[in-house]
Amino acid sequence: MTPPSEKDAAATFDPLRPKLVRIAYRMLGSVADAEDVVQEAFIRWLAIDRSAVREPEGFLCRVVTRLCLDLLKSARRQRETYVGPWLPEPVVEADGHEEIDDVTLPLMMALERLSPLERAAFLLHDVFGVGFEELAETLGREPAACRQLASRARTHVHAARPRFQMPKEQGLEIASAFFAASRSGDLRTLQSLLAADVIVHADGGGKKPAAMAPIIGIDKVMALHAELARILAKQGSRLVRYGYINGLPGFVTIEPGDTLQTTALQLEDGKIAAIFVVRNPDKLRHLAGDVVH
Repeated sequence: MTPPSEKDAAATFDPLRPKLVRIAYRMLGSVADAEDVVQEAFIRWLAIDRSAVREPEGFLCRVVTRLCLDLLKSARRQRETYVGPWLPEPVVEADGHEEIDDVTLPLMMALERLSPLERAAFLLHDVFGVGFEELAETLGREPAACRQLASRARTHVHAARPRFQMPKEQGLEIASAFFAASRSGDLRTLQSLLAADVIVHADGGGKKPAAMAPIIGIDKVMALHAELARILAKQGSRLVRYGYINGLPGFVTIEPGDTLQTTALQLEDGKIAAIFVVRNPDKLRHLAGDVVH
């Protein structure tokens, strides 16, 4: 039987859990790590005198942010030895009508190039609306320093923020057309969907075959898909579902070798400007329930 004190703690904590997970995920780029951080925050919430906390939401956001900052110190060392391009773990929207914020996959990659403090300042202030006074308490810096951190971060990630919101139905139509053309070997249609400077990022983590560096330009990307078409003609690719992945239209598939894969498409002016493919099985475990064999 759950103790009354734990029930009381959960009654306050549980409604805040989705927001706390979103903060942690956008800080860390890992679903599992974000959930671990939030669970650790709950354990700390249980252990304190909660009657002395005037604003539980602000308090818990501070706890989660500080835990993320500690975790990022070791994560940076791990990223230095990561095999091939690193992409955040893909999150597929459960509800196609839900719009939480504009932190799309390209923006999350841009955040990776910031210092942990800059990333925290940008996310908490620009995305989640935390004021600089509260941010200063969270980061242990003066408000003026936090304002400067957020401003520097904003400058660095400006180009990665969405310039306009395409209707979701239109984005999914392009994703469907891309899937059909790329899997059937219809290279003419495929080429018509791509921007001239299209780039492919593929994350296999050294555990599944994937390009070891980004593939840049329509000629190289078309050559890649010509080779993939030859492979898929023999072994096939099975669609699991279409959906928005980290804010971008895309799809989940089972590729040759029973490889679970997500593909997300960055669209600019109606063309595919970037393709983000995640094949590393460690980053796809949380999607296993989506797969219907």
